[in-house]
Amino acid sequence: MHLEPNDMLLFARIVEAGSFSMAAQRLDLPKSTVSRRIALLEASLGERLLQRTTRRLVLTEFGESLLEHARKVAEEVEAAGALAQHRQAEPSGKLRISMPGDFANLGMTEMMSRFLARYPAVSLELDLSPRRVDLVAEGFDIAIRMGDLPEDSTLNARRVSLERFGLYAAPSYIAQHGLPEHPDDLLKHDLLCILSRSGGAAQWMLERGKTRWERPVQARLTANSPELLAKIACGGAGIAASSDLFAGPMLKKGELVRVLPDWDLPAATGWAVFPGRRLMPAKTRAFLDMLDEACCARARQQAESRAA
Repeated sequence: MHLEPNDMLLFARIVEAGSFSMAAQRLDLPKSTVSRRIALLEASLGERLLQRTTRRLVLTEFGESLLEHARKVAEEVEAAGALAQHRQAEPSGKLRISMPGDFANLGMTEMMSRFLARYPAVSLELDLSPRRVDLVAEGFDIAIRMGDLPEDSTLNARRVSLERFGLYAAPSYIAQHGLPEHPDDLLKHDLLCILSRSGGAAQWMLERGKTRWERPVQARLTANSPELLAKIACGGAGIAASSDLFAGPMLKKGELVRVLPDWDLPAATGWAVFPGRRLMPAKTRAFLDMLDEACCARARQQAESRAA
């Protein structure tokens, strides 16, 4: 025997309303639909639930017995609705996030502290490994990814940052090896490069207005951490490709200088990626909104710093 839970719920609503007409009105259904579904429920059960008279409904003995179960279905539906409403009104639960370690350690620490303070019912679980997690299969709510995104119909993406990249070196390195005056001069220097996804140094492409310089380079060191490259460059190891986010504080302290300041490496877009679904949990929406605010504020600071 197969019973449709919605029909059990409908049975409870009819008894509650006192008539088919009133139940149909409250549920915004045609009266004929209500009558047909109750008839199908009775046929499935093999017994009548209600005796219909011109004035009122009368429960059969079997209907009385089944009503308790039907009311439990209604109570569970109401409880589920209340839980969903509460969770949408007040973010709660565990939020699992994957993001690059550099991005978390330097760019997001203050923001995440504020998030935890604002939403005490939410707990964060951060995966800072460099691998690309499978959000759906591994149960992640959000992943922060840099650069181009592959096509994936199961995921949605929101742009949260635009990281500008340049070349940096320590004053001690420049004093010993000289300051490059043109991108061609870089080929004579020790270079610290971003590790490409396929392995090896990512090819450098520099732009100055409409002029482009693009060459494969021989790297003394490659790493998938712009922050690490900037820190190693501070020790005088060579010229590093790094973003304003990581090199900026060292630049202000005089630990790094900008090399070829008129030339820029391509910017990298930062994306917040999350499973595609019509109803987004309140905890996910709250984190994305705060992340967006933090990244916009940081972008303004970086623009002001570049203009100074």
